Amino acid sequence: MKVEQIYTGCLAQGAYYIESNGEAAIVDPLREVQPYIEKAERNGATIKYIFETHFHADFVSGHQDLSAKTGAKIVFGPTEMPMGFDAIVAKDNQEFRVGGATIRVIHTPGHTMESSVFLLSDEAGKEVALFTGDTLFIGDVGRPDLAQKVIKDLTQEKLAAHLYDSLREKIMPLADHLIVYPAHGAGSACGKNMSKETSDTLGNQKKTNYALQEMSKEAFIKEVLTGLTPPPAYFPQNVLMNIQGYDSIDEVLDRGQQALSPAAFEAAANETGAVVLDTRAPEVFAKGFIPNSINIGIDGSFAVWVGTLIPDVKQEILVVADEGREEEVITRLARVGYDHALGYLKGGFAAWQEAGNDTDRIPVVSVEELAELKSANPVLNVLDVRKASEHQSEHVIGAGNVPLDYINENMAMIKKDQTYYVHCAGGYRSMIFNSVLKARGYDNLVDIQGGFDAIKASGKFPVSDYVCPTTLL
Repeated sequence: MKVEQIYTGCLAQGAYYIESNGEAAIVDPLREVQPYIEKAERNGATIKYIFETHFHADFVSGHQDLSAKTGAKIVFGPTEMPMGFDAIVAKDNQEFRVGGATIRVIHTPGHTMESSVFLLSDEAGKEVALFTGDTLFIGDVGRPDLAQKVIKDLTQEKLAAHLYDSLREKIMPLADHLIVYPAHGAGSACGKNMSKETSDTLGNQKKTNYALQEMSKEAFIKEVLTGLTPPPAYFPQNVLMNIQGYDSIDEVLDRGQQALSPAAFEAAANETGAVVLDTRAPEVFAKGFIPNSINIGIDGSFAVWVGTLIPDVKQEILVVADEGREEEVITRLARVGYDHALGYLKGGFAAWQEAGNDTDRIPVVSVEELAELKSANPVLNVLDVRKASEHQSEHVIGAGNVPLDYINENMAMIKKDQTYYVHCAGGYRSMIFNSVLKARGYDNLVDIQGGFDAIKASGKFPVSDYVCPTTLL
């Protein structure tokens, strides 16, 4: 028997390939399914089942396309939700054979009502692994406030109560030697305290995971709900796509990979109201970009920030990318349901420049230059766009905090006639922030090169962990 975790860092997501005696199963596949098909073909195996731990919120699963391409059956745990495709709705404790291995469905409502985990036994009947989806993470459990966005009669308190029961009645009685394989790791918005580790033994989780410690149901509900921040706006839309179905990934890629000349690109931007999304590195973007475009670099938490800052997955998008990376961009947009890319700028930003079109830029200062400015003018508006928790942990004394996550809610705090020197941890998020505000008419934002990491390393600015009130001059 073979078990392989296929981990995608930008989504902090784990899919799983299980194979035994010429048959295979995939757990929680990503939208682009060809790699799973090719893996099975190389191994001489047939994909028999696609197991879905729940209706995912943070990405669009590949279950529908993978089933259409292979004939594999889609399996969900118990649910009454009508789906827009053929699927097996399993009963609690129902078993499925994959070659000589057995996969048992264990219904674990709490993260969502249909959430289930899958217990894998090898050819000898020994239980070896538990695929826990978003029910149990390494160091955490799935947040119980997402399903209420789709099913209105649910509350996060009710779901947390279900989760408490599922963990104690269904998961904790299982053997300590089982390997826990969750759907997500650190960086996902589906939990609040996930480990960087992507697997562990169940026995160790019983010892170390706060949610599995002895406590009352009331204490658990309070603990699991404390500190939750609002989920990205695209989450409920992804849930509905995973339930109702979606366009084939092949159609999405064909549509998004239309190569547009600078003239056609400009016409499309003017005629459609599409967002111009520049996916180049932030330091490259700063030196020159198409006016009113926003920068979310492909080499970062791209999908998460697209989903956070473009709230409607049906928004039409025009892509600016480094040459040769266009398909990667369209694919990663599709992973989170953004299927309406209209095409990309052929020849990239260089072609736009060569056509003589207008360009814009965002000024950047080094920490050394910032220190010189401060010596001449002690009152500088330094703006920290990291998360509130990061700012509270350590920050430049006197810096205001306007987290990128909540840019729309806090934009009114920033005055257009004032100059702000903006930083995040290393420069990725601050350029996103600056580009979004620049597109909205804020022309006095300056990016601090290297972010807080460079500021702290320089020793030129006093740093404190004291939480001072946020004030912007």
